[in-house]
Amino acid sequence: MILEDFITISPVGLYCVYGDFYLDPLQPVKEAVVSHAHGDHAIGGSQHVYCTAATAAFMKHRYRKFAAVDFFTKHYHQSFQLKEVTVTFYPAGHILGSAQVLMEYKGVKYLYTGDYKIEPDKTCEAFEFVEADVLITESTFADPETKHPSPVDEIKKLNETRANIMLGAYALGKSQRIIQLLNDHCPTRNVMVHFSIMPFVKIYEDYGIKLGNYSMYDRKVMKNNHENQVYIVPPMVFHSYHKAINVVRAFASGWKNLQQQNGISLYISDHADWEAILETISKVKPKQVWTLHGDGKQLKDYFKNKLEVKILN
Repeated sequence: MILEDFITISPVGLYCVYGDFYLDPLQPVKEAVVSHAHGDHAIGGSQHVYCTAATAAFMKHRYRKFAAVDFFTKHYHQSFQLKEVTVTFYPAGHILGSAQVLMEYKGVKYLYTGDYKIEPDKTCEAFEFVEADVLITESTFADPETKHPSPVDEIKKLNETRANIMLGAYALGKSQRIIQLLNDHCPTRNVMVHFSIMPFVKIYEDYGIKLGNYSMYDRKVMKNNHENQVYIVPPMVFHSYHKAINVVRAFASGWKNLQQQNGISLYISDHADWEAILETISKVKPKQVWTLHGDGKQLKDYFKNKLEVKILN
């Protein structure tokens, strides 16, 4: 029997009372199961953190000694117990080390996706479809009007100009994916990276991810070469240099508002779009779908009288 209170939402985050742990808590807790290392899912200060090794490495860099009291790193497919709940991680395809969290209790399987994408990405583990009774899915882009274009077609847009490009991208996950895409599809570009992104790049390489050629940003190189330079910067730097001259601006994101006032729109998302969410539901074969991190109303309408959809947020 599916338990409606298996996962509940509190100001601290998603709580599983039957295992006495939180999923991606928003505040420090005793037992935290962390799906991936982005700051809106992984905070510092919890006592026990269960996650993949890569996620732990990113958190240790970001939060230093305040990352956690103790990390318990787990391989994909390696099951462990939290009270009476059996927990297993599966690849989520979002960033390196990102995990779906399968929770089994009294014969019922609850699958929390965290953030995910199902399209190919050389910089992280491929998404794995896992059957479950309840699919707890992010719904960031759960809108029939949203279809993410091919990331290859998007990155090739940069070949349409020879001008230098200031390219905004999140420091963890997106930047590394962009470096790889640039190396594969924009071979004439010299890729430079903001210093704050470099530690995450090094962790990717420590885990055997081959990103291609890049270097630390050098102001003289950018100043003396007026063509074919791409400077990858985190969002704060991108927005603070809004009036930067002699560069074309682009920001790698699935959000339309982040494409405004840029020279090139660059729709590269690390989240599932509408069709990907529907495909995931089809292959997970859940009896119920619970939605998080977005608006689940359109999914609820789409599956009306066919599948129970519960909006948790």
